[in-house]
Amino acid sequence: MNIYISADLEGIAGVVARDQLGGTSENYRRARKLMTDEVNAAALGAIDAGADEVVVNDSHASMTNILIEDLHEEVRLISGQPKALSMMAGICSAYDMAFLIGYHARQGERGTLSHTYSSTTIGQFKFNGQVVGELGLSALIAGYFGVPIGLVSGDDAVCSEGKELLGDSVKLAAVKKNLAHRAAESLGPLQAGRLIREQARQAVSAKESAKPLILKSPATLEITFLNRGMAEEASLMPGAEIVSGSTVKFTHPDTREVIAGLEVMVTMAMSIPSDI
Repeated sequence: MNIYISADLEGIAGVVARDQLGGTSENYRRARKLMTDEVNAAALGAIDAGADEVVVNDSHASMTNILIEDLHEEVRLISGQPKALSMMAGICSAYDMAFLIGYHARQGERGTLSHTYSSTTIGQFKFNGQVVGELGLSALIAGYFGVPIGLVSGDDAVCSEGKELLGDSVKLAAVKKNLAHRAAESLGPLQAGRLIREQARQAVSAKESAKPLILKSPATLEITFLNRGMAEEASLMPGAEIVSGSTVKFTHPDTREVIAGLEVMVTMAMSIPSDI
């Protein structure tokens, strides 16, 4: 039994503010430790239920947040960037299940630190007409390889998003209750860890009921950028076109190519300032 973990930072218990997300502050140092501990809790739950291998991909910002020196000895770490498939780098059909730890709600929705992919670039993603955030994007990438999402952890908003998208089979660990965009009522680290570990154990134990999220082919991606200049830059990618305002569309019969196209277009758009 092989388990893959994608770990973000905004959904970790106690994380509510910008200075906890990067930089040199004491708050960021503490947030990295909290993130590492929640990853360990998920890994331990999987191991409790019989997992043989656990690999975690550091999926936040620089993707060098997890403290490898504090990581459980049986967990391997993927870190750094750029890397193909970004937040789901390393996922493949060899994994039996994936966990999304420390995730957050999508842009414009209720949720602590909610955004989609890049808060300075992206307004919205749509796949085959359905709006998705980072949770949905990660689930679709895993689904391409036939891997179901067994566990989602974060605030209550992202857990609701996960249940709506993935159904009743996904296990949920709401480690904080959203109060505002930069406020939450969080469980303490020990309680959050116990909840994640138990839900991870249950997810692996109920693996037969988990189903991958499959994107029907041909797959159509629509990205709404924050300004027209970003859309114009992204539309320079072969096969992409502006369909209205700042929304760019790209269609391809291979889901993997659509995901690759997303990464390329977002990278191109990031070269355009968000304040013009």
